[in-house]
Amino acid sequence: MAVCFSFTASRDMCFRYSFSSAGLKSTATDLGDGTVMRCWGPKSHKPNKPTLLLIHGIGANAMWQWNDFVSPLSSKFNVYVPDLLFFGESYTSRPERSESFQAQCVMRVMEKLGVGRMRVVGLSYGGFVAYSMAAQFPEAVERLVIGCAGVCLEEKDVEEGLFRVKSVDEAISILLAQTPEKMRELLKLSFYKPFKNVPSCFLSDFIEVMCTENLQERKELIYALHKDRKLSDLPKITQPTLIIWGEHDQIFPIELAHRLTRHLEHNAQLVVLQNAGHAINMEKPKALYSHIKSFLGVPALPRVESVGKSCKED
Repeated sequence: MAVCFSFTASRDMCFRYSFSSAGLKSTATDLGDGTVMRCWGPKSHKPNKPTLLLIHGIGANAMWQWNDFVSPLSSKFNVYVPDLLFFGESYTSRPERSESFQAQCVMRVMEKLGVGRMRVVGLSYGGFVAYSMAAQFPEAVERLVIGCAGVCLEEKDVEEGLFRVKSVDEAISILLAQTPEKMRELLKLSFYKPFKNVPSCFLSDFIEVMCTENLQERKELIYALHKDRKLSDLPKITQPTLIIWGEHDQIFPIELAHRLTRHLEHNAQLVVLQNAGHAINMEKPKALYSHIKSFLGVPALPRVESVGKSCKED
């Protein structure tokens, strides 16, 4: 008998309502070259507010990763939350797959929306895109927050055993999980305390709704991150940068956080969240918000909840 209810689709609808309730609307921007990007932005842009751009990582779509943050952040900022290419409803017919191209497309969307200067937060893959934006458009990006994004990784790191996986293909099979078994592996790698005993039907539903479209293109995005990557080729951005990382990150090990901090020298500060893995936006949302608040200057959360301890390293 066919399944008539999808928990994942229902959850996605709830997130849409949540974003709308936070004063955001979703619009599609046609960049005119076979590229269309979907982006949440304020229903009414307030000139007296600064602009904040939130960039998601590999996963479902922007809403699933930023839902806990848009409401409190919208009280202080004009918040924009794009779906990167091949996520949500964003796509391109062009062959480029680099984070540099993603950054250029996001910047073109912001320009078309009338935004010139912004502060940017990027998580995981979104951190690669955010860093590239800061490097390519220094006049537009004022301050930067990089969360668990191994932008300073090198191609040789996989072969030399820095990562839990032995090859990029193995990483792709987990990051772009297509079976409940692989999804469980992803949960174990992403969380310090992963969810246990999640029914296979829920995992299969999530995969069917969120993980099957644009699969080949998403694989190519990951290949592009790794191929021929060298630290010596990574530009040193000059904007004030907050690097925030889960102490037990198994996707991008914490060594990469220290490497990036050394690379940026005096322009960066590092915060390490204890008892957290890669998915800091889900495991430590209050702690993550608190550090973003302190670095970017946003108001306290409207409700008080306990947060995990954090340690700061300069």
